[in-house]
Amino acid sequence: MQKVRKAVFPVAGLGTRFLPATKAMPKEMLPVVDRPLIQYAVDEAREAGIEQMIFVTGRGKSAIEDHFDIAFELERTMSDRGKDLSVLEPTRLGPGNCAYVRQQEPLGLGHAIWCARDIIGDEPFAIFLPDEFMVGKPGCMKQMMDAYNQVGGNLISVLEVPHDKVSSYGVIAPGKAQGNITQVMGLVEKPKVEDAPSNLIISGRYILQPDVMRVLEAQEKGAGGEIQLTDAMAQMIGKQPFHAVTFDGDRYDCGDKAGFITANIALALARPDIGPSVKAWLKTINLD
Repeated sequence: MQKVRKAVFPVAGLGTRFLPATKAMPKEMLPVVDRPLIQYAVDEAREAGIEQMIFVTGRGKSAIEDHFDIAFELERTMSDRGKDLSVLEPTRLGPGNCAYVRQQEPLGLGHAIWCARDIIGDEPFAIFLPDEFMVGKPGCMKQMMDAYNQVGGNLISVLEVPHDKVSSYGVIAPGKAQGNITQVMGLVEKPKVEDAPSNLIISGRYILQPDVMRVLEAQEKGAGGEIQLTDAMAQMIGKQPFHAVTFDGDRYDCGDKAGFITANIALALARPDIGPSVKAWLKTINLD
């Protein structure tokens, strides 16, 4: 079983749902409390043992590259003033630990992943959708990596949702289950409630074998006129081991304004330094 050393972060999206905040700033740089979304995803990858981060970017995304670079002037000023530099340690990615490729056309998630094919090579790899903010101990990818070490093949993270909510998500058709690992027999994108094969939705974390790149290369456009990753994964079911890992933790859809605000409040409340103040303020609000 080949080790998963690389992860792809598709971050080329325009972030139109957060305009005008994202006119000049990538949506992945929006902060949850005091760290940008992309930093949380990278931290999750590191916890899972990922060694190389591959960012698939687009125009106007240079702030992401700057964030993971050394800010010499800032660090020199902080050092001269006796300030603690450890807060910046997670933001440093050396040349051997990161790579950037450009998605020149907005042709969908599947196309964005395919853009990283030369760096991935013939290795299994992880995928992180930073908008899907996953909070757990251990993190979502670490839980998936533990499952990968048991079953190998391809894995996706899933969450249970109420049955009446399934039509908003991609849903798996489940097979045999053992603990938090479920065999995937099929994938259905946004099914009608009455047609949904389960209430287990795909939630933005993947471990895929390199064969998916060859599938994507030959794949035609699907829903929305885009090359869909879900369509490519569906072609691999039955040909390679394919499982879902039910994530033990909380998910916040930070591609949605309400989800983003909820994530900020939840993480603020969990922080010992600011949680008591936020909780005290919330008690003063008349929610009616």
